[in-house]
Amino acid sequence: MSMHFDHRQYLRMFEPKLLTVLREGYRFTDFRRDLIAGLTVAVVALPLAMALAIASGTTPEKGLHTAIIAGFLISMFSGSRVQIGGPTAAFIPVVFVVIQKFGYGGLILCTLLAGLMLIAAGLLRLGTLMKYMPQPVITGFTAGIAVSIFSSQVKDMLGLQMGSVPVEFIPRWSAYAQHIATTQPTAVALTVLGLAVIVGLRRWRPNWPGFLIALLACTLVATSFAMPAETIGSKFGELPSALPTFEFPHIPFERTFELLPSALTIAFLAGVESLLSAVVADGMTGGRHRSNGELVAQGVANVGSALFGGLPATGAIARTATNVRSGGRTPVAGMLHAVFLLAFMLLLAPLMGHVPLAALAAVLLVVAWNMSEVENFRSTMSAPIGDRVVLLLTFFLTVFLDLTVAIQAGIVVAAFVFMFRMSEAMEVSSGIRATDDDLLREGMAQGDEDQRAKLPKGVEAFQISGPLFFGSSNRLDNLLDQFFESPKVFILRMRLVPVIDASGVHALKKLAERCQRKGIALVISGLQEQPNRVISNMQLQERDGELHFVSNFDRAVKLAEAIVARSDT
Repeated sequence: MSMHFDHRQYLRMFEPKLLTVLREGYRFTDFRRDLIAGLTVAVVALPLAMALAIASGTTPEKGLHTAIIAGFLISMFSGSRVQIGGPTAAFIPVVFVVIQKFGYGGLILCTLLAGLMLIAAGLLRLGTLMKYMPQPVITGFTAGIAVSIFSSQVKDMLGLQMGSVPVEFIPRWSAYAQHIATTQPTAVALTVLGLAVIVGLRRWRPNWPGFLIALLACTLVATSFAMPAETIGSKFGELPSALPTFEFPHIPFERTFELLPSALTIAFLAGVESLLSAVVADGMTGGRHRSNGELVAQGVANVGSALFGGLPATGAIARTATNVRSGGRTPVAGMLHAVFLLAFMLLLAPLMGHVPLAALAAVLLVVAWNMSEVENFRSTMSAPIGDRVVLLLTFFLTVFLDLTVAIQAGIVVAAFVFMFRMSEAMEVSSGIRATDDDLLREGMAQGDEDQRAKLPKGVEAFQISGPLFFGSSNRLDNLLDQFFESPKVFILRMRLVPVIDASGVHALKKLAERCQRKGIALVISGLQEQPNRVISNMQLQERDGELHFVSNFDRAVKLAEAIVARSDT
Protein backbone atom coordinates (compact mmCIF):
# COMPACT_ATOMS: atom_id res chain seq x y z
CA MET A 1 0.00 0.00 0.00
CA SER A 2 1.56 3.30 -1.07
CA MET A 3 1.65 6.27 1.27
CA HIS A 4 0.62 9.64 -0.20
CA PHE A 5 2.36 12.72 1.20
CA ASP A 6 -0.07 15.63 1.44
CA HIS A 7 2.17 18.70 1.19
CA ARG A 8 -0.75 21.07 1.83
CA GLN A 9 -1.53 19.39 5.14
CA TYR A 10 2.18 19.46 6.00
CA LEU A 11 2.43 23.21 5.31
CA ARG A 12 -0.75 23.79 7.28
CA MET A 13 1.09 22.71 10.45
CA PHE A 14 3.38 25.74 10.13
CA GLU A 15 0.82 28.38 9.16
CA PRO A 16 1.10 31.27 11.65
CA LYS A 17 -2.04 31.90 13.67
CA LEU A 18 -1.83 35.51 12.48
CA LEU A 19 -2.82 34.39 8.97
CA THR A 20 -5.65 32.31 10.44
CA VAL A 21 -6.94 35.34 12.35
CA LEU A 22 -6.75 37.62 9.31
CA ARG A 23 -8.55 35.03 7.18
CA GLU A 24 -11.33 34.78 9.75
CA GLY A 25 -11.70 38.57 9.79
CA TYR A 26 -10.00 41.09 12.07
CA ARG A 27 -12.29 43.86 13.34
CA PHE A 28 -11.69 47.18 15.08
CA THR A 29 -13.07 45.76 18.33
CA ASP A 30 -10.39 43.04 18.14
CA PHE A 31 -7.71 45.69 17.60
CA ARG A 32 -8.93 47.70 20.60
CA ARG A 33 -8.75 44.67 22.89
CA ASP A 34 -5.31 43.74 21.54
CA LEU A 35 -4.11 47.33 22.02
CA ILE A 36 -5.05 47.30 25.72
CA ALA A 37 -3.58 43.83 26.24
CA GLY A 38 -0.36 44.74 24.41
CA LEU A 39 0.12 47.85 26.57
CA THR A 40 -0.55 45.87 29.76
CA VAL A 41 1.96 43.16 28.85
CA ALA A 42 4.57 45.75 27.83
CA VAL A 43 4.31 47.38 31.26
CA VAL A 44 4.93 43.98 32.86
CA ALA A 45 7.74 43.06 30.43
CA LEU A 46 9.70 46.34 30.73
CA PRO A 47 11.28 45.74 34.17
CA LEU A 48 11.61 42.00 33.55
CA ALA A 49 13.56 42.44 30.31
CA MET A 50 16.15 44.67 32.00
CA ALA A 51 16.40 42.52 35.14
CA LEU A 52 16.82 39.28 33.19
CA ALA A 53 19.55 40.79 31.00
CA ILE A 54 21.53 42.07 33.98
CA ALA A 55 21.18 38.72 35.78
CA SER A 56 22.47 37.00 32.63
CA GLY A 57 25.70 38.99 32.79
CA THR A 58 25.00 41.55 30.08
CA THR A 59 23.57 45.07 29.79
CA PRO A 60 19.89 46.00 30.29
CA GLU A 61 19.34 47.23 26.74
CA LYS A 62 20.11 43.71 25.45
CA GLY A 63 17.06 42.47 27.31
CA LEU A 64 14.92 45.25 25.84
CA HIS A 65 16.21 44.57 22.32
CA THR A 66 15.41 40.87 22.75
CA ALA A 67 11.88 41.56 24.00
CA ILE A 68 11.28 43.92 21.06
CA ILE A 69 12.79 41.90 18.19
CA ALA A 70 12.13 38.34 19.35
CA GLY A 71 8.81 39.28 20.96
CA PHE A 72 7.54 40.73 17.69
CA LEU A 73 8.73 37.76 15.59
CA ILE A 74 7.34 35.15 17.99
CA SER A 75 3.87 36.68 17.87
CA MET A 76 4.00 37.18 14.10
CA PHE A 77 4.92 33.56 13.29
CA SER A 78 3.52 31.81 16.37
CA GLY A 79 1.43 28.66 16.26
CA SER A 80 -0.54 30.09 19.20
CA ARG A 81 -2.94 33.02 19.06
CA VAL A 82 -1.84 34.58 22.35
CA GLN A 83 1.81 33.63 22.87
CA ILE A 84 4.02 36.41 24.29
CA GLY A 85 7.76 35.91 23.83
CA GLY A 86 10.98 37.43 25.06
CA PRO A 87 13.88 36.72 27.42
CA THR A 88 12.94 34.45 30.33
CA ALA A 89 14.49 33.43 33.64
CA ALA A 90 15.10 29.85 32.45
CA PHE A 91 17.99 31.07 30.26
CA ILE A 92 19.86 32.97 32.99
CA PRO A 93 22.24 30.20 34.18
CA VAL A 94 23.23 28.96 30.72
CA VAL A 95 23.57 32.47 29.23
CA PHE A 96 25.67 33.64 32.18
CA VAL A 97 28.05 30.67 31.80
CA VAL A 98 28.37 31.09 28.01
CA ILE A 99 29.21 34.79 28.32
CA GLN A 100 31.79 34.08 31.05
CA LYS A 101 33.50 31.32 29.02
CA PHE A 102 33.12 32.47 25.41
CA GLY A 103 32.25 36.17 25.54
CA TYR A 104 29.17 37.81 24.10
CA GLY A 105 30.13 36.73 20.58
CA GLY A 106 29.92 33.12 21.76
CA LEU A 107 26.40 33.75 23.06
CA ILE A 108 25.37 35.21 19.68
CA LEU A 109 26.60 32.04 17.96
CA CYS A 110 24.82 29.88 20.57
CA THR A 111 21.55 31.73 20.04
CA LEU A 112 21.91 31.52 16.25
CA LEU A 113 22.58 27.76 16.38
CA ALA A 114 19.69 27.23 18.80
CA GLY A 115 17.36 29.10 16.46
CA LEU A 116 18.38 26.92 13.51
CA MET A 117 17.92 23.79 15.65
CA LEU A 118 14.40 24.88 16.61
CA ILE A 119 13.47 25.53 12.97
CA ALA A 120 14.79 22.10 12.01
CA ALA A 121 12.92 20.46 14.92
CA GLY A 122 9.67 22.08 13.83
CA LEU A 123 10.11 21.11 10.16
CA LEU A 124 10.87 17.53 11.23
CA ARG A 125 7.63 17.57 13.26
CA LEU A 126 9.38 16.95 16.56
CA GLY A 127 7.07 19.31 18.46
CA THR A 128 4.93 16.43 19.66
CA LEU A 129 8.00 14.72 21.17
CA MET A 130 8.25 17.53 23.72
CA LYS A 131 5.12 16.06 25.30
CA TYR A 132 7.13 13.02 26.34
CA MET A 133 9.37 15.03 28.68
CA PRO A 134 8.96 13.53 32.19
CA GLN A 135 7.38 15.94 34.66
CA PRO A 136 10.02 15.32 37.40
CA VAL A 137 12.77 16.41 34.98
CA ILE A 138 10.91 19.64 34.17
CA THR A 139 10.16 20.31 37.85
CA GLY A 140 13.74 19.49 38.87
CA PHE A 141 15.57 21.76 36.44
CA THR A 142 12.99 24.55 36.87
CA ALA A 143 13.46 24.51 40.66
CA GLY A 144 17.24 24.32 40.17
CA ILE A 145 17.15 27.37 37.88
CA ALA A 146 15.14 29.20 40.56
CA VAL A 147 17.88 28.51 43.13
CA SER A 148 20.53 29.68 40.64
CA ILE A 149 18.63 32.93 40.02
CA PHE A 150 18.34 33.58 43.76
CA SER A 151 22.05 32.85 44.14
CA SER A 152 22.93 35.32 41.38
CA GLN A 153 21.05 38.18 43.07
CA VAL A 154 22.70 38.09 46.51
CA LYS A 155 25.36 40.64 45.51
CA ASP A 156 22.86 43.29 44.39
CA MET A 157 20.36 42.35 47.12
CA LEU A 158 22.93 43.03 49.86
CA GLY A 159 24.95 45.64 47.95
CA LEU A 160 28.18 43.67 48.44
CA GLN A 161 31.35 45.50 47.44
CA MET A 162 33.05 42.81 45.38
CA GLY A 163 34.24 42.18 41.86
CA SER A 164 32.73 39.77 39.39
CA VAL A 165 30.64 36.93 40.81
CA PRO A 166 32.01 33.39 40.24
CA VAL A 167 30.02 31.13 37.91
CA GLU A 168 29.96 27.97 40.04
CA PHE A 169 27.52 27.70 42.94
CA ILE A 170 29.89 26.84 45.80
CA PRO A 171 32.68 29.33 44.85
CA ARG A 172 29.97 31.99 44.43
CA TRP A 173 28.68 31.53 47.97
CA SER A 174 32.23 31.34 49.27
CA ALA A 175 32.88 34.74 47.68
CA TYR A 176 29.69 36.11 49.23
CA ALA A 177 30.84 34.91 52.66
CA GLN A 178 34.23 36.60 52.24
CA HIS A 179 32.59 39.96 51.41
CA ILE A 180 29.58 39.80 53.75
CA ALA A 181 31.11 42.58 55.89
CA THR A 182 30.65 45.01 52.97
CA THR A 183 26.84 44.71 53.08
CA GLN A 184 25.15 48.06 52.43
CA PRO A 185 22.04 48.77 54.56
CA THR A 186 20.72 50.98 51.75
CA ALA A 187 20.66 48.11 49.26
CA VAL A 188 19.00 45.80 51.78
CA ALA A 189 16.35 48.43 52.54
CA LEU A 190 15.57 48.99 48.86
CA THR A 191 15.33 45.23 48.25
CA VAL A 192 12.93 44.84 51.18
CA LEU A 193 10.88 47.81 49.93
CA GLY A 194 10.66 46.31 46.43
CA LEU A 195 9.61 42.91 47.79
CA ALA A 196 7.02 44.51 50.08
CA VAL A 197 5.48 46.49 47.21
CA ILE A 198 5.31 43.46 44.87
CA VAL A 199 3.92 41.06 47.49
CA GLY A 200 1.48 43.67 48.84
CA LEU A 201 0.13 44.51 45.39
CA ARG A 202 -0.25 40.83 44.50
CA ARG A 203 -2.41 40.37 47.57
CA TRP A 204 -4.52 43.51 47.51
CA ARG A 205 -4.25 44.80 43.92
CA PRO A 206 -3.37 41.75 41.79
CA ASN A 207 -4.29 43.46 38.52
CA TRP A 208 -1.78 46.29 39.02
CA PRO A 209 1.72 46.03 37.41
CA GLY A 210 3.56 45.17 40.62
CA PHE A 211 7.07 44.89 39.11
CA LEU A 212 6.92 48.32 37.47
CA ILE A 213 5.38 49.99 40.52
CA ALA A 214 8.08 48.46 42.73
CA LEU A 215 10.83 49.84 40.47
CA LEU A 216 9.19 53.28 40.48
CA ALA A 217 8.80 53.26 44.28
CA CYS A 218 12.41 52.22 44.91
CA THR A 219 13.74 54.73 42.36
CA LEU A 220 11.67 57.54 43.89
CA VAL A 221 12.80 56.73 47.44
CA ALA A 222 16.47 56.34 46.46
CA THR A 223 16.46 59.61 44.50
CA SER A 224 14.47 61.64 47.05
CA PHE A 225 16.71 60.68 49.97
CA ALA A 226 19.93 60.66 47.90
CA MET A 227 20.68 57.11 48.93
CA PRO A 228 24.14 55.79 47.99
CA ALA A 229 22.74 52.92 45.92
CA GLU A 230 24.22 51.42 42.76
CA THR A 231 21.92 52.09 39.79
CA ILE A 232 21.63 50.96 36.19
CA GLY A 233 23.25 54.23 35.10
CA SER A 234 26.15 54.07 37.55
CA LYS A 235 27.01 50.50 36.50
CA PHE A 236 26.18 50.40 32.79
CA GLY A 237 26.15 54.06 31.78
CA GLU A 238 23.28 55.77 29.99
CA LEU A 239 20.91 53.45 28.17
CA PRO A 240 20.83 54.04 24.39
CA SER A 241 17.56 55.59 23.28
CA ALA A 242 17.79 54.28 19.72
CA LEU A 243 16.53 51.43 17.59
CA PRO A 244 18.42 48.13 17.88
CA THR A 245 20.75 47.84 14.91
CA PHE A 246 21.46 44.87 12.66
CA GLU A 247 25.04 43.93 13.27
CA PHE A 248 27.35 40.95 13.43
CA PRO A 249 29.66 41.11 16.47
CA HIS A 250 32.82 39.03 16.48
CA ILE A 251 31.64 35.42 16.56
CA PRO A 252 34.13 32.66 17.42
CA PHE A 253 33.06 30.23 14.68
CA GLU A 254 36.18 28.17 15.36
CA ARG A 255 34.63 27.24 18.74
CA THR A 256 31.36 26.03 17.27
CA PHE A 257 31.74 22.45 18.50
CA GLU A 258 32.52 23.68 22.02
CA LEU A 259 29.33 25.74 21.96
CA LEU A 260 27.06 23.00 20.59
CA PRO A 261 26.05 21.60 24.04
CA SER A 262 25.05 25.09 25.22
CA ALA A 263 23.17 25.72 21.97
CA LEU A 264 21.31 22.43 22.41
CA THR A 265 20.39 23.44 25.97
CA ILE A 266 19.08 26.81 24.79
CA ALA A 267 17.08 25.15 22.01
CA PHE A 268 15.69 22.57 24.44
CA LEU A 269 14.68 25.20 27.01
CA ALA A 270 13.11 27.41 24.33
CA GLY A 271 11.15 24.49 22.89
CA VAL A 272 9.89 23.13 26.21
CA GLU A 273 9.00 26.50 27.75
CA SER A 274 7.26 27.82 24.62
CA LEU A 275 5.14 24.66 24.25
CA LEU A 276 4.29 24.66 27.96
CA SER A 277 3.24 28.29 27.63
CA ALA A 278 1.11 27.46 24.58
CA VAL A 279 -0.57 24.60 26.49
CA VAL A 280 -1.35 26.94 29.41
CA ALA A 281 -2.77 29.48 26.96
CA ASP A 282 -4.94 26.79 25.35
CA GLY A 283 -6.33 25.93 28.77
CA MET A 284 -7.21 29.58 29.41
CA THR A 285 -8.74 30.32 26.00
CA GLY A 286 -10.07 26.94 24.87
CA GLY A 287 -7.93 27.17 21.70
CA ARG A 288 -5.48 24.74 20.09
CA HIS A 289 -1.92 25.67 19.19
CA ARG A 290 0.21 24.20 16.38
CA SER A 291 3.22 22.76 18.22
CA ASN A 292 5.50 22.33 15.21
CA GLY A 293 4.65 25.78 13.89
CA GLU A 294 5.42 27.16 17.36
CA LEU A 295 8.91 25.63 17.26
CA VAL A 296 9.58 27.21 13.85
CA ALA A 297 8.42 30.58 15.21
CA GLN A 298 10.76 30.27 18.20
CA GLY A 299 13.61 29.39 15.84
CA VAL A 300 12.98 32.39 13.58
CA ALA A 301 12.77 34.68 16.62
CA ASN A 302 16.07 33.44 18.08
CA VAL A 303 17.84 33.83 14.73
CA GLY A 304 16.41 37.37 14.48
CA SER A 305 17.44 38.18 18.04
CA ALA A 306 20.99 36.96 17.39
CA LEU A 307 21.32 39.08 14.24
CA PHE A 308 20.37 42.16 16.25
CA GLY A 309 22.73 41.31 19.11
CA GLY A 310 20.01 40.07 21.44
CA LEU A 311 19.62 37.21 23.93
CA PRO A 312 17.84 33.86 23.57
CA ALA A 313 14.07 34.10 23.74
CA THR A 314 11.04 31.88 24.15
CA GLY A 315 7.36 32.00 25.02
CA ALA A 316 6.88 33.39 28.55
CA ILE A 317 4.14 31.69 30.58
CA ALA A 318 3.48 34.59 32.98
CA ARG A 319 3.39 37.25 30.25
CA THR A 320 1.21 35.05 28.03
CA ALA A 321 -1.24 34.55 30.92
CA THR A 322 -1.24 38.32 31.52
CA ASN A 323 -2.05 38.84 27.84
CA VAL A 324 -5.03 36.48 28.03
CA ARG A 325 -6.35 38.01 31.27
CA SER A 326 -6.03 41.48 29.72
CA GLY A 327 -8.28 40.54 26.78
CA GLY A 328 -5.70 39.66 24.10
CA ARG A 329 -7.01 37.02 21.71
CA THR A 330 -4.89 37.40 18.55
CA PRO A 331 -1.15 37.61 17.72
CA VAL A 332 -1.56 41.35 17.15
CA ALA A 333 -1.51 41.87 20.94
CA GLY A 334 1.99 40.36 21.15
CA MET A 335 3.21 42.42 18.22
CA LEU A 336 1.84 45.58 19.85
CA HIS A 337 3.54 44.65 23.12
CA ALA A 338 6.87 44.79 21.24
CA VAL A 339 5.95 48.15 19.68
CA PHE A 340 5.09 49.60 23.11
CA LEU A 341 8.39 48.34 24.53
CA LEU A 342 10.22 50.10 21.70
CA ALA A 343 8.36 53.32 22.49
CA PHE A 344 9.21 52.99 26.19
CA MET A 345 12.89 52.49 25.37
CA LEU A 346 13.02 55.48 23.04
CA LEU A 347 11.19 57.81 25.44
CA LEU A 348 12.20 56.64 28.91
CA ALA A 349 15.85 55.60 28.49
CA PRO A 350 17.26 58.54 30.54
CA LEU A 351 14.92 57.79 33.44
CA MET A 352 15.73 54.05 33.49
CA GLY A 353 19.31 54.83 34.43
CA HIS A 354 18.14 55.91 37.93
CA VAL A 355 16.65 52.49 38.78
CA PRO A 356 18.56 50.88 41.72
CA LEU A 357 20.00 47.43 41.06
CA ALA A 358 18.57 46.35 44.42
CA ALA A 359 15.07 46.99 43.05
CA LEU A 360 15.78 44.75 40.05
CA ALA A 361 17.10 42.13 42.49
CA ALA A 362 13.73 42.25 44.29
CA VAL A 363 11.96 41.62 40.97
CA LEU A 364 14.15 38.61 40.22
CA LEU A 365 13.72 37.18 43.73
CA VAL A 366 9.97 37.08 43.11
CA VAL A 367 10.57 35.55 39.66
CA ALA A 368 12.76 32.87 41.27
CA TRP A 369 10.09 32.08 43.84
CA ASN A 370 7.45 31.76 41.13
CA MET A 371 9.73 29.44 39.12
CA SER A 372 10.47 27.21 42.10
CA GLU A 373 6.94 25.73 42.03
CA VAL A 374 7.27 24.66 45.65
CA GLU A 375 3.88 22.93 45.73
CA ASN A 376 4.63 20.97 42.56
CA PHE A 377 8.06 20.01 43.94
CA ARG A 378 6.52 18.87 47.24
CA SER A 379 3.81 16.93 45.40
CA THR A 380 6.38 15.12 43.24
CA MET A 381 8.33 14.20 46.38
CA SER A 382 5.27 12.08 47.29
CA ALA A 383 5.48 10.23 43.97
CA PRO A 384 7.08 6.75 43.57
CA ILE A 385 10.77 6.47 44.45
CA GLY A 386 11.91 6.53 40.82
CA ASP A 387 10.27 9.91 40.19
CA ARG A 388 11.82 11.28 43.36
CA VAL A 389 15.28 10.14 42.29
CA VAL A 390 14.86 11.80 38.87
CA LEU A 391 13.56 15.01 40.49
CA LEU A 392 16.38 15.32 43.02
CA LEU A 393 19.11 14.29 40.58
CA THR A 394 18.01 16.90 38.03
CA PHE A 395 17.63 19.55 40.74
CA PHE A 396 21.05 19.07 42.36
CA LEU A 397 22.91 18.73 39.05
CA THR A 398 21.26 21.96 37.83
CA VAL A 399 22.34 23.84 40.96
CA PHE A 400 25.82 22.41 41.55
CA LEU A 401 27.05 21.29 38.13
CA ASP A 402 25.52 22.25 34.81
CA LEU A 403 22.04 22.56 33.32
CA THR A 404 22.98 20.59 30.19
CA VAL A 405 24.31 17.66 32.23
CA ALA A 406 21.27 17.83 34.53
CA ILE A 407 18.78 17.50 31.67
CA GLN A 408 20.71 14.68 30.01
CA ALA A 409 21.10 12.75 33.27
CA GLY A 410 17.46 13.32 34.24
CA ILE A 411 16.15 11.98 30.94
CA VAL A 412 18.49 8.95 31.00
CA VAL A 413 17.56 8.01 34.57
CA ALA A 414 13.85 8.56 33.80
CA ALA A 415 14.21 6.15 30.87
CA PHE A 416 15.72 3.50 33.13
CA VAL A 417 12.96 4.03 35.69
CA PHE A 418 10.43 3.65 32.89
CA MET A 419 11.96 0.39 31.73
CA PHE A 420 11.91 -0.94 35.28
CA ARG A 421 8.23 0.00 35.60
CA MET A 422 7.41 -1.67 32.31
CA SER A 423 8.92 -4.93 33.55
CA GLU A 424 6.75 -4.65 36.67
CA ALA A 425 3.69 -3.80 34.59
CA MET A 426 4.13 -6.90 32.42
CA GLU A 427 3.78 -9.05 35.52
CA VAL A 428 0.84 -7.15 36.95
CA SER A 429 -1.08 -7.07 33.66
CA SER A 430 -0.43 -10.72 32.70
CA GLY A 431 -3.06 -11.84 30.22
CA ILE A 432 -4.29 -8.31 29.50
CA ARG A 433 -3.71 -6.98 26.00
CA ALA A 434 -2.32 -3.43 26.31
CA THR A 435 -1.40 -2.22 22.83
CA ASP A 436 -1.60 1.39 21.63
CA ASP A 437 -4.97 0.66 20.05
CA ASP A 438 -6.29 -0.40 23.44
CA LEU A 439 -4.82 2.45 25.45
CA LEU A 440 -7.86 4.66 24.96
CA ARG A 441 -10.92 2.83 23.72
CA GLU A 442 -14.36 4.44 23.68
CA GLY A 443 -17.02 2.63 25.69
CA MET A 444 -16.46 -0.59 27.66
CA ALA A 445 -13.96 -3.42 27.34
CA GLN A 446 -14.44 -5.86 24.47
CA GLY A 447 -17.49 -8.00 25.14
CA ASP A 448 -19.14 -5.17 27.11
CA GLU A 449 -20.17 -2.96 24.16
CA ASP A 450 -23.84 -3.77 24.81
CA GLN A 451 -23.54 -1.97 28.15
CA ARG A 452 -22.90 1.33 26.36
CA ALA A 453 -26.55 1.60 25.36
CA LYS A 454 -27.48 1.40 29.05
CA LEU A 455 -25.55 4.57 29.93
CA PRO A 456 -27.88 7.33 31.17
CA LYS A 457 -28.44 10.29 28.86
CA GLY A 458 -25.75 12.90 29.37
CA VAL A 459 -23.17 10.32 30.49
CA GLU A 460 -20.11 9.18 28.51
CA ALA A 461 -17.43 6.63 29.38
CA PHE A 462 -13.90 5.79 28.25
CA GLN A 463 -11.58 3.04 29.40
CA ILE A 464 -7.80 3.13 29.79
CA SER A 465 -5.81 -0.10 29.67
CA GLY A 466 -2.11 -0.32 30.34
CA PRO A 467 0.33 1.81 32.36
CA LEU A 468 -0.36 5.55 32.54
CA PHE A 469 3.14 7.07 32.57
CA PHE A 470 5.07 9.97 31.05
CA GLY A 471 5.19 8.28 27.65
CA SER A 472 1.42 7.86 27.41
CA SER A 473 -0.14 10.46 29.71
CA ASN A 474 -0.38 13.04 26.90
CA ARG A 475 -3.06 10.85 25.27
CA LEU A 476 -5.52 12.18 27.84
CA ASP A 477 -5.07 15.73 26.49
CA ASN A 478 -7.65 15.47 23.71
CA LEU A 479 -10.02 13.01 25.40
CA LEU A 480 -12.88 15.49 25.85
CA ASP A 481 -12.62 16.54 22.20
CA GLN A 482 -14.00 13.12 21.17
CA PHE A 483 -17.55 14.18 22.06
CA PHE A 484 -19.78 16.10 19.65
CA GLU A 485 -21.70 17.38 22.67
CA SER A 486 -20.18 17.76 26.14
CA PRO A 487 -21.69 15.24 28.59
CA LYS A 488 -22.82 16.12 32.09
CA VAL A 489 -20.83 13.24 33.56
CA PHE A 490 -17.69 11.60 32.20
CA ILE A 491 -16.71 8.17 33.55
CA LEU A 492 -13.04 7.22 33.19
CA ARG A 493 -12.57 3.48 33.73
CA MET A 494 -9.11 2.66 35.08
CA ARG A 495 -9.51 -0.94 36.23
CA LEU A 496 -6.92 -2.06 33.63
CA VAL A 497 -4.29 0.53 34.66
CA PRO A 498 -1.73 -1.31 36.80
CA VAL A 499 0.84 1.51 37.17
CA ILE A 500 0.77 5.31 37.17
CA ASP A 501 3.57 7.84 37.66
CA ALA A 502 3.81 11.56 38.45
CA SER A 503 3.22 12.56 34.81
CA GLY A 504 0.12 10.35 34.72
CA VAL A 505 -1.29 12.02 37.84
CA HIS A 506 -0.44 15.41 36.34
CA ALA A 507 -2.41 14.44 33.20
CA LEU A 508 -5.39 13.37 35.35
CA LYS A 509 -5.24 16.72 37.17
CA LYS A 510 -5.31 18.57 33.83
CA LEU A 511 -8.25 16.41 32.68
CA ALA A 512 -10.10 17.18 35.92
CA GLU A 513 -9.45 20.90 35.44
CA ARG A 514 -10.74 20.78 31.84
CA CYS A 515 -13.86 18.94 33.01
CA GLN A 516 -14.40 21.55 35.72
CA ARG A 517 -14.13 24.41 33.21
CA LYS A 518 -16.65 22.69 30.93
CA GLY A 519 -19.04 21.91 33.80
CA ILE A 520 -18.52 18.12 33.47
CA ALA A 521 -18.44 15.89 36.55
CA LEU A 522 -15.52 13.44 36.29
CA VAL A 523 -15.95 9.97 37.83
CA ILE A 524 -12.89 7.68 37.99
CA SER A 525 -13.69 4.02 38.61
CA GLY A 526 -11.83 0.80 39.41
CA LEU A 527 -8.45 2.11 40.60
CA GLN A 528 -5.95 -0.63 41.36
CA GLU A 529 -3.74 -0.50 44.45
CA GLN A 530 -0.69 1.29 43.01
CA PRO A 531 -2.57 4.03 41.08
CA ASN A 532 -4.87 4.57 44.06
CA ARG A 533 -1.91 5.00 46.42
CA VAL A 534 0.03 7.35 44.11
CA ILE A 535 -3.02 9.50 43.32
CA SER A 536 -3.77 9.78 47.04
CA ASN A 537 -0.16 10.65 47.94
CA MET A 538 -0.05 13.34 45.25
CA GLN A 539 -3.23 14.90 46.65
CA LEU A 540 -5.64 14.48 43.75
CA GLN A 541 -8.72 14.50 45.93
CA GLU A 542 -12.49 14.23 45.51
CA ARG A 543 -14.50 17.40 45.05
CA ASP A 544 -18.27 17.06 45.34
CA GLY A 545 -19.95 17.46 41.99
CA GLU A 546 -16.62 17.79 40.15
CA LEU A 547 -14.39 14.74 40.82
CA HIS A 548 -15.33 11.36 42.32
CA PHE A 549 -13.58 8.01 42.85
CA VAL A 550 -15.60 4.78 42.99
CA SER A 551 -14.58 1.15 43.26
CA ASN A 552 -16.27 -0.24 40.12
CA PHE A 553 -18.17 0.66 36.98
CA ASP A 554 -21.63 -0.21 38.34
CA ARG A 555 -21.22 2.28 41.17
CA ALA A 556 -19.93 4.84 38.70
CA VAL A 557 -23.11 4.53 36.60
CA LYS A 558 -25.34 4.86 39.69
CA LEU A 559 -23.40 7.95 40.82
CA ALA A 560 -23.64 9.42 37.31
CA GLU A 561 -27.43 8.92 37.33
CA ALA A 562 -27.66 10.77 40.64
CA ILE A 563 -25.49 13.67 39.37
CA VAL A 564 -27.55 13.99 36.16
CA ALA A 565 -30.78 13.89 38.17
CA ARG A 566 -29.47 16.66 40.46
CA SER A 567 -28.47 18.84 37.52
CA ASP A 568 -31.89 18.43 35.88
CA THR A 569 -33.82 19.57 38.96
